[in-house]
Order: sequence, then C-alpha cells, then structure tokens
Amino acid sequence: MNEQKTSIPHVRQRIDEIDSSILRLLQERLSCAKEIGRLKAQSNLLTWDPQRERAIYARLLEENSGIFPDGAVRGIFHEIITACRLAQKQDEVAFLGPEGTFTHLAGVRHFGASALYRPAESIEDVFNEVEKGRVQHGVVPVENSTEGSVFWTLDSFMKYKVKICGELQLPIRHNLVCSSGRIEDIQAVASHAQPLAQCREWLRKHLPGVSTLTMSSTAAAAQMAAENPNIGAIVSDLAVKLYAVQIAVPGIEDYQGNTTRFLIISNHSHSRSGSDKTSLLLGLADKPGALKEALTILSDKGINLAKIESRPMKGKHWQYLFFMDLIGHIEDAVIQDGCEALKQICSYYEWLGSYPKAADLEAGI
Repeated sequence: MNEQKTSIPHVRQRIDEIDSSILRLLQERLSCAKEIGRLKAQSNLLTWDPQRERAIYARLLEENSGIFPDGAVRGIFHEIITACRLAQKQDEVAFLGPEGTFTHLAGVRHFGASALYRPAESIEDVFNEVEKGRVQHGVVPVENSTEGSVFWTLDSFMKYKVKICGELQLPIRHNLVCSSGRIEDIQAVASHAQPLAQCREWLRKHLPGVSTLTMSSTAAAAQMAAENPNIGAIVSDLAVKLYAVQIAVPGIEDYQGNTTRFLIISNHSHSRSGSDKTSLLLGLADKPGALKEALTILSDKGINLAKIESRPMKGKHWQYLFFMDLIGHIEDAVIQDGCEALKQICSYYEWLGSYPKAADLEAGI
C-alpha cells in the first residue's frame, strides 16, 4: 500500500463511506421493523419479544469475538433495537419525576432515548397511570442493595392491578453538584432521602456540620442547587446533563457497587425468554407453620426462591401479604405446578407477572 492510500484524508474518506453504509443499513432495518410491527398488529401480538432480543445479543456477541468492545456492541444495538421497536409503536413510559431522577435514567437505559417519558409525582401515580392505560409502561424502584426494599412500590402492588413485564439493575453513582462546581461554596446538601442515606458517611467525613435537606426527588434537589449558589445536591449523571449544575465531587456513595433494582410494569406480561423470574403476592392462612408449608412446597419442587418480603395489609391489624420472586417462568411446568399448589393453601394468591431476569439483559449496556 503506497503512502497516498494510507494518508489521513484517505482513511477518513473510507470512514465516511462506512458510516454512510451503516446509515443505509439502519434505514433498511427500520423498514423491516415497521413491517414486523404491521404483521404483529394483524395478529394482535405484543411489540416486545424479550426472547428474540436475547437471541440477537447472543448472536452478535458471538460473531464479534471480542474484536469490537462487547459492552459497546451491546449498548449500540440496544439503542438500535429499541428505536426500531418504537417505530412499530412508540412507548409512553411513566416514571417517578421530575426529569433527571434515577428512575428516569433507568427508563432511558431500558427503553432507549426515543421513548416518550411521562414524569409522575409519586410511585403510586406511576401505578395509576399504567392501570388506567394512559401509558404503556411504568418504571418503579423496588429495592436497593444497601438500603433495602422500596415499600411504596410493594404497597402499590397491593392496590393496583398491573403486571411486571421486566426488571433492570442500575448501578447507582451519586454526584455532589452545585452551580459553581466548588465544594467550598456548599453550605447545605439537598437530595432525596435514599441518596442522602447512601452517602451518609461521605458527608459526615468530608462536609462535617453541613446540614442536609430532604427533597421529593434528586431532580428537585438539582434544580434547587442550580438556583442557589450555596446549595449542593446529590444527583444522577442524567440530572447533571439536564440541569445547570457542575460536578464538585463524583461518586460519593458510601459503598461501591451500590445498585438499585427497578421493575417495568404494564398491563401485560411476556412469554418466557429462557432466563426469567416470576413474582407472586400471597396471603397465608392464619395457622402455625403456614409460611413453612408454602416454602416447603417450593423446596420440594426444586424451585429457587430469589426474594421474600412481607408487608402489612392496610386496615387489617397484624395481617400480612408476602411478595415472592421465583426463578423461572409461569409457563415452565415446575413453576406452574408450584403455583397451583400454593393456591390451594393460601388465603390470597396473585400472580404479578413473569419477566426476563435483569442480569442477562443489562450486562454491558
């Protein structure tokens, strides 16, 4: 190869040609996706097929063989796949607002940037929007790896009839921000109660004596910090982009690996993907050993219990409902058998949904 062919302008010209080819292929893929959407509409099928998406990711990563960074491959195709799915039918997604909250970030991570996002004032409002059919999906936090369960979400499942159709695990990075970007300007720190708790030790060590302000959301805290030069806020990466604030200190969470699990709710569930969870809401009979009996049913059938949480029934003293996450899909024979056996012994039984496990869909995105 001569010097002219290896010159920077020549290589850049080839890059431009490749980019144009990629764009043409993306346009062709979008056209195919729209045709799939038309055929699905004729058969009254759901637009999202998690098993198909899982197979696409697995095939592409195998074909890539690590030549292009695997995380980037998954991230790029996540945006391509969600954009093409939204071309079939654009998703409206409710989330705990305002814009810039971690729940908003989780929604963008799951549905892509092209979905229509509808901020709600509370977690219960997200459930209400979904149940009433005003949006197709909702995103709600359900538990944090350091602070535990989000009880507002669990309690809303007892009140609203919705289904869980997905989950994702979002690594949480808390940034200390202010309008100037200088930590010495901060005289008070605002945020939602959860981030304040997750950064408690850092604040005690690095900003001793500085008061904290509990806000309705991290985004509201970002807005306050943008308007008051003496207020700092603990916010997400997305909030930094959306509000006129600068990062004073990145990553101030007390525990590395801090992760929040979010649920995707809708009025439907999905067929099995091959790596799924099933969530149940159970009321147990008022007798000794009732919980042991339920757990024995699962154990005897070889069903792995991923989570169990009890919540008091509103208006009924000392009566509780149990949330259970099982590994497997309701279409799996063993899960079906286990759920049928639970129905026979429980005073209350509700299937909350079966959905793809987060770990397999979120890795590398």
